[in-house]
Amino acid sequence: MTGTLVNVAGIALGSLVGLLLKKGIPEHINNAIVRALGLGTIIIGLLGIIKSMFSVDLETGALSDSGSLLLVISLAVGCVVGELLRIDDHLNNFGRMMENRLGASGFAKGFVTASLLFPIGAMTVIGALNDGLFGDSQVLYVKSLLDTVMSVVLSSALGIGVLFSAVPVLLIQGSISLLAGVLAPHITQELLNVFCMVGYALVTVIGLNLTLDAKIKVANLLPALAVPIFYHFLFVA
Repeated sequence: MTGTLVNVAGIALGSLVGLLLKKGIPEHINNAIVRALGLGTIIIGLLGIIKSMFSVDLETGALSDSGSLLLVISLAVGCVVGELLRIDDHLNNFGRMMENRLGASGFAKGFVTASLLFPIGAMTVIGALNDGLFGDSQVLYVKSLLDTVMSVVLSSALGIGVLFSAVPVLLIQGSISLLAGVLAPHITQELLNVFCMVGYALVTVIGLNLTLDAKIKVANLLPALAVPIFYHFLFVA
């Protein structure tokens, strides 16, 4: 779990640096940073979806796509399940409780945004598997650097909630590393592609919320990540 621990430390360090910077940033500049960060997040999400969905035939150069219907179904099913479970409400209630205890306004937005953003993506899965199976933390070291930079920007714009997002990263990546021996034989490239396709769709929604203040309940879409997994094992594997 060395890579995960370094990742968590990077997020914590970056968040602390961002909180120090936040004190000297005027409100109008802070709002501009949030919108710019949202735009960058949208681009990252869209690129991730394209990479996961599209492939090029090396002989003909033809572009083909797969999984678009699965993406739509995953988001629809995930939304229904998330609304029934009221995941977003529970997370925001936790955020408000922490706001009251810490006296930190905006805790929920920073915590939820960063907690959804940092653990989603191929680097999380592949890096944690390599770390658990072979003790190879190189992928997670690269991810740690990226997350550290992102946490500086996020915490300077969204506050102390970003710091606490290190906890879900520790739990998710740590669990994958500890269970690597069980999970690795079942994680094919095809499964990873469809999982990341849905994951990057959630990243895109996070960007929309930051840029346009769209108020989409991203946490309620989290069950969508389970749909491609069930589909793969029921109809593909």
